[in-house]
Amino acid sequence: MTRTLMIRFLPVSIFGLLICCAVTCYAQSPTSSEDEEAIKKVIAATTEAFNKHDAKAFARFYTPDAELVTVRGERMKGAAEIEKGLAAIFATRATAATLKMLDATIRFIRSDVAVAHVTNEMSGVVNTEGEKMPSHRELSIRVLVKDKGTWRVTAFHNTIISTSQATAR
Repeated sequence: MTRTLMIRFLPVSIFGLLICCAVTCYAQSPTSSEDEEAIKKVIAATTEAFNKHDAKAFARFYTPDAELVTVRGERMKGAAEIEKGLAAIFATRATAATLKMLDATIRFIRSDVAVAHVTNEMSGVVNTEGEKMPSHRELSIRVLVKDKGTWRVTAFHNTIISTSQATAR
């Protein structure tokens, strides 16, 4: 190859190499088993706080601007409103409610953003007439962000799993 051809292909070769490196770095977003364990601890701690009916402890794991949507479509914005809303739920329909985590999967979007799908069994909830409702399964989608080394929930959306879907699993 002549020197002229090498000089012409050098920029193209360097560009191609940079693209390959960029794609490889993006595809291998740096996450660690420590991050996954930290997220699992957040999920376990929020479940424990729920089971203790401790709205303040529950809300500590949420970002100041977090959003939470309940299975009934109630929307709460911000950790303070989440704490207040959950306290009201504990004082009414969920005075004896408990959660049991059945499954959790975590997918990292970036090294500091993850999505968790959590399946729980809820029991002890009462309806508006005060009658105990049957246990049911819920699926929540939680978006977690890592800020200054700490994972917190920034978005939470919950839905009841239909009986036919729950038995198919």
